[in-house]
Amino acid sequence: MFAISRISLPFLALAAFSIGAQPGFAGSHDAPPAMAPDSLAWGDAPPILPPGAQLAVLSGNPMEEGLFVLRLKFPEGYEVPAHMHSGDELITVIAGEFGIGHGKKLDMDKGEVLPVGGFVEMPAGHPHFAWAATEVVVQIHGPGPFDITYMDPADDPMTQ
Repeated sequence: MFAISRISLPFLALAAFSIGAQPGFAGSHDAPPAMAPDSLAWGDAPPILPPGAQLAVLSGNPMEEGLFVLRLKFPEGYEVPAHMHSGDELITVIAGEFGIGHGKKLDMDKGEVLPVGGFVEMPAGHPHFAWAATEVVVQIHGPGPFDITYMDPADDPMTQ
């Protein structure tokens, strides 16, 4: 039902890069180091998202079983067409204004804009969409493996 395999390689590579960039984390039995915002290892988001997004993995591996935490940075005007995930997605706005809505088609008039500190939970299998009302950073955490299934296959950046 969910196309996990199509995102595994690029997302896993970025996740491994981001996690490996944190000193003392990979392979360590000690607690991971604390992270200041300016120390995050940002890179281009995987091609499962429209071009222009950046990603930093804070904890875990989004492509494996278990919990993960990541941040996404979107430029103003960025849109994520209607989609769903096979696991719950918990989203906190870290910077900017983040638009979110429920449904099978991106319709900003049917969504709402969350300010810094705003939070929304999208249950597994729940169709939703998002946009950046301003430049925005959101933190996403949930159970892996992380996947995206677009409601309209024509919206899937992997097929364009």
